[in-house]
Parts: sequence; structure tokens; C-alpha cells
Amino acid sequence: MADPVDPVIAPSLPDGHLSRQRLRLWLQMLKAVRFVESDLRERLRQGYDMTLPRFDVLAALHGAPEGLKMTELSQQLMVSNGNVTGIVDRLVADGLAERETVETDRRAFRVRITGKGAALMAEMTARHLSWIDELFADVTEADAARGISIMLDVRHKPHR
Repeated sequence: MADPVDPVIAPSLPDGHLSRQRLRLWLQMLKAVRFVESDLRERLRQGYDMTLPRFDVLAALHGAPEGLKMTELSQQLMVSNGNVTGIVDRLVADGLAERETVETDRRAFRVRITGKGAALMAEMTARHLSWIDELFADVTEADAARGISIMLDVRHKPHR
């Protein structure tokens, strides 16, 4: 495989080898995430006629039984309000979520999971856990802890 680091830039990096290894780590992380997401998308589609974005919205609502404002839901999922609106519309139409106007702001809506949605989410959550466990079966507890630590280090590093 060709070295993915530009040879003109690499000499100016403090440790070219370490920089290349970090780039390889990033590329492998991307490939792993894409592999797992693809597998989960297919399992959700086949088992529940559910998309991953709908699952993510239901999971967020399941974790907040009192409901979430649309802006809170968007922030939690790190997507735009527009992306969430279409998903919520479909969940409401399917009876899995309900929308109500916020009393203090008639322009805002609070979305809440319904009993039907909570029952489906409880079942899907249990299956999701088993799918993840199956996909990560070769990962030891120590490796999982180290991987989590690395991801937290990356996410909490200040931007320069």
C-alpha cells in the first residue's frame, strides 16, 4: 500500500512514522465504523423495517421519557433540525412518537416516545446489544477499555 502521507509534508512533521501510524489508525477507525454501521443498518432493516436514523431518534427519545424539544433532539444527535423533522414526522405517523406544543413557546415542539415506541425500542435495544456483542466478539475487555480511552482522548483534545 502506498504511504498516504504526502512526502513533501511528512518531513516537516515531528515524527513522520508516528504521524503515518496515526493516519492509519484514523483510516482503520473509519473502515470499522462503516462496517459496523452497514451491518447494523441491514439488521435493523431486515428485522424491524427500521432505518438507523429512525433508530437513533427513538433511542434518544427512549432515554428521555419526558420528551425533548426538537432543538434538543437535534443537538443530542448532532444533526440539523431539518434532518430530525422528517424522521420525527414518520415516527409520529407510525405511532412510535408524539409531538406536542411547548406551553412556554407555541412555536416549539416537544417530542416524546409513545408506549408503542417504547415497547419496540426495548426489543430493538436488546437485539442491538446482542448484535454489537457479536460484531465485537474478538475484542477483549482490556482492548475495549483501551479503545474507549483512546476515543475519549481524541474527543476531548482541545482544537488548535
